[in-house]
Amino acid sequence: MTTTTPSPRKQASVDADSSRVHKLGAVGGDWLDQRVAGGGLVKFMARKIFPDHWSFMFGEVALYSFVILLISGTFLTMFFDPSMEEVVYSGPYVPLQGETMSRAYESTLEISFELRGGLLFRQMHHWACLVFMVAIFVHMFRVFFTGAFRKPRELNWIVGFTLMVLGMVAGFSGYSLPDDVLSGNGVRIIDGLMKAIPVVGTYLSMLLFGGEFPGTDIIPRLFTIHILLVPALILGLIGVHLVLLVLHKHTQYPGPGRTERNVVGFPVFPVYAAKAGGFFFLVFGVITLISATTSINAVWVYGPYDPSPVSAGSQPDWYMLWTDGGLRLIPGWEFTIFGYVISLNMLIPFAVYGLLLASLALYPFIEAWVTGDDREHHLNDLPYNAPVRTGLGVAWLMVYLILALAATNDLIAIALNLSINDLTWAFRIGIFVAPVLAFFITKRLCLSIQRQKRQKALHGEETSRVVRTGTGEMLEIHAPLSDYDRWVLVQHDDYRPLSAGKGVSSLRAKASSFFFKDRIEPVTPAELRAALEHAGHEKHVIDEATGGDYRTPAEKVVH
Repeated sequence: MTTTTPSPRKQASVDADSSRVHKLGAVGGDWLDQRVAGGGLVKFMARKIFPDHWSFMFGEVALYSFVILLISGTFLTMFFDPSMEEVVYSGPYVPLQGETMSRAYESTLEISFELRGGLLFRQMHHWACLVFMVAIFVHMFRVFFTGAFRKPRELNWIVGFTLMVLGMVAGFSGYSLPDDVLSGNGVRIIDGLMKAIPVVGTYLSMLLFGGEFPGTDIIPRLFTIHILLVPALILGLIGVHLVLLVLHKHTQYPGPGRTERNVVGFPVFPVYAAKAGGFFFLVFGVITLISATTSINAVWVYGPYDPSPVSAGSQPDWYMLWTDGGLRLIPGWEFTIFGYVISLNMLIPFAVYGLLLASLALYPFIEAWVTGDDREHHLNDLPYNAPVRTGLGVAWLMVYLILALAATNDLIAIALNLSINDLTWAFRIGIFVAPVLAFFITKRLCLSIQRQKRQKALHGEETSRVVRTGTGEMLEIHAPLSDYDRWVLVQHDDYRPLSAGKGVSSLRAKASSFFFKDRIEPVTPAELRAALEHAGHEKHVIDEATGGDYRTPAEKVVH
């Protein structure tokens, strides 16, 4: 085998070219930096510190899922035809050949059966939407249960809430586009909700549909909303959300060295840049794998939209289930006044949906009003240290869950061989009873955990080992806590009920009593000193009785 070495002249030429490229890059970078001041921004962002905890990853999952939505949606937009013009299908899917359908439905079939990779991209788009909504939902309730919405992050909470609502709008407008029977039923529900609004409802419906339902304009209009209006709003709000995140710095869980004035973690570059890149491809890979192996929204099974049939067992995607459940639970109540039909079976669910969303959006301001706390908070609460907030969150989720289950009452009745009427009545009663029970059970569990943590902070970790002294006294051996572990157990805020007067209204005093009447007194410094002294005395007595050997007789025999 022979080897060759580059000639000195060629090597010098390569070095000269490389040096010239570096100089040009330096000149170009300096020219750009002088005009946009990018160097300082890059340095600031690269050294930004973020804490490291698995629960913070849900926000990243939502962001990466949205990127996948943009990529797959751009591909699908190139081949989807949002037209309601009627055509006769002559494509490769035999069961629908000769059927009259809209051009939108036909182009969906073409993407699914005739476009290479089309079905994969359709399913990636749908699965990414589901993951996007799951991630936003879990991320919001992680923020809720840990109190990460408190000052100065109330505005960012509103931004996140708006992103969740826009995600639901994007999802609904997206799965309505194929113009199949299932999506058409969803659009029909929206038409019914609008028409139930007294006086103006009919005009709103005609404005949206361009005439009598279904008209010929709804698919093109939903297409514009889905690919232009909503994504632009989501992109803008994601930008605002990230800017506020950087401006306020990231919240962190209590722990060693973590205070309200610092952030303990790793810099964006190179640690989080590498992690974020790998995590994006992991999310991308998982969504692609699910999309390639699990079918979703097989529109060819339902057939083109026809206003007359309703497919059995039809439900929207999970994040819209609760809206369908409310409509199924309310009886067909209606009455006529001044010639207008008041459809309570539509208006009551509509009001409930608004109340649920409004309570979630406004909760940070309600809690701030109740507590009167105007401080900045950068340390998260442990959920059991805020029992009423945690109980309210679980109650809200219980209402959401019952509404979602009610939307599947027909499927549950068939699967469990139950009466659908009995099941519906069980959900009607449960929506009033279950959230109240969930609140009180959650609250009592949180208070119990607080008591246990209080005892642990004072006496240490129980070892289940008991020593009998020479006097017959029985003493349990406790493993002492480190200063850091003990600090986590005693660092939380201690809120007390406010008394009416001196600028506190009676309503606010009652709300404060509801939040903080049942409370566990935190460990005081005097109690902690006394507990440590007592623990030292007990340890001395135990050491005298055992000689410092804490092994049981059985362990000594084995040894």
